[in-house]
Amino acid sequence: MPGQATGSQPSDRSPSDRRQFLAAGAAAVGAVAVGQLALAGTARAADPALPSGVFTLGVSSGDPLPDGVVLWTRLAPDPLNGGGMPDRPVDVAWQVAEDSRFRRIVRQGTAQALPALGHSVHVDVRGLRPHREYWYRFRAADQISPVGRTRTAPAPNAAGPLRLALASCQNWQHGYFTPYADMAEQDPDAVLFVGDYIYESSPSATAVRRHEGNGEPYSLVQYRNRYAQYRTDPDLLRMHAQAPWIVTFDDHEVDNDWAGEIPQDPDKQSHDAFVARLTAAYQAFYEHMPVRATAVPGGPHITMYRSLDFGRLARLQVLDTRQYRSDQVTTQEGAQSPLLTMLGAEQKRWLLDGLHRSPARWNLIGSQIMMAETDRLAGPGKLWFYDAWDGYQVERNALMAEFAQVRNPVVLSGDRHLTMISDLKRDFADPASPVVGAEFVGTSITSNGDQDQDAFHAEFDPLVPDNPHWKLLDAHRGYHLFDIDRGGIDAQVRIVDTVTQPRSAARTLARLRVENGRPGVDLV
Repeated sequence: MPGQATGSQPSDRSPSDRRQFLAAGAAAVGAVAVGQLALAGTARAADPALPSGVFTLGVSSGDPLPDGVVLWTRLAPDPLNGGGMPDRPVDVAWQVAEDSRFRRIVRQGTAQALPALGHSVHVDVRGLRPHREYWYRFRAADQISPVGRTRTAPAPNAAGPLRLALASCQNWQHGYFTPYADMAEQDPDAVLFVGDYIYESSPSATAVRRHEGNGEPYSLVQYRNRYAQYRTDPDLLRMHAQAPWIVTFDDHEVDNDWAGEIPQDPDKQSHDAFVARLTAAYQAFYEHMPVRATAVPGGPHITMYRSLDFGRLARLQVLDTRQYRSDQVTTQEGAQSPLLTMLGAEQKRWLLDGLHRSPARWNLIGSQIMMAETDRLAGPGKLWFYDAWDGYQVERNALMAEFAQVRNPVVLSGDRHLTMISDLKRDFADPASPVVGAEFVGTSITSNGDQDQDAFHAEFDPLVPDNPHWKLLDAHRGYHLFDIDRGGIDAQVRIVDTVTQPRSAARTLARLRVENGRPGVDLV
């Protein structure tokens, strides 16, 4: 099972722990085949020598279930130059334990890192216990990966609390990923990343950190190099190794503001060329993310919308708002066309079915782009941002009508490089329209850099009277942290002082609350 990941957590391995791992299989508890156990114990001898530093990109886990989780790594001793691996499959042993010293191993086996998938490894481990911490690691020949920690989801009928972090938009050139250092200290149960993991922009001589390469990525090798560069950030490495991630993509993983099979600049990218670019971008995304085999792309198609349950407390439905959408319009009249779709018919049916059949107290929706209205015109009239849900008015309004019939819908979004926290209204054109839910648009990890706060407020404060559903606006870099229980959601807007330096102080800018059974969100 191939795949790729990143992350590193300081390990407390002792020499005896290392010997135990190299002798894996003799006393294994995991439910793997005898042949697999033998391979796990002999992989070092069977594999020819590998270049040193194959685990440069660390380890990661994702998409937790009550009985399992996906484990990821990618062998890449020369990560910015295609990976640097020999052109052959490599056996990679893996272990999962109940303790960080691997004295209580519960699952182990061997996967293959294949050249066709960038020597990435995805292991869909099952047979674990619900709502438990586990530690994991990999071995290729005589090299051992950093240790990762993960968590399984609660049992289906459990209703215990959940701590969830929301992140998006991490432009390497705009700064260091310092918010992840604070996120690691807050120790979430899982991280929801809603898009723009990489940026496809060309290297800039004035950037805080310069992109690798000579231009935008188009080929598979170019996208691999770009992902590999991002995964070398130490704070991102650490956060990937500390908790499971639930990931999806937005536009910059491929091309700015693309829609379906239409690029941002169709006059410069032919359809065939863009389909080839999509194919390369989707494969590189899969190779670097801790996702299941359901996300293995088929050419220019990938299935990323999916649902994850955290007991009876929360259902999380993760959307794909790029692959199935109509092309963006450019006028207010166009945005109100009933022919436009953001989700496509099949994904929309899946979403509504999941919402109406949900047994959970909280129905969370991961949306790459902002769902609440943003009226950018002060005074009479409207001015919308057509790449967001405002550009797909009919489908958005129909979804708001469905939200009115759903228990506790809360949307978690990205894209805007701002904190924009709002009530969701049944009809944004009617100020008296009822509130049907809440939306948290998380700020960016780095995108837009250390923004001028005075300039931001000079631009956006005059728009507040035209957007009475807005509850909080801010332009600092950071992420959102949610403590969810049956009574409510307590949210923190966590920000850092700067992303232009490798280290930064962090703090809580604001606290908000969503009450069970009462749509909307309030500042505390």
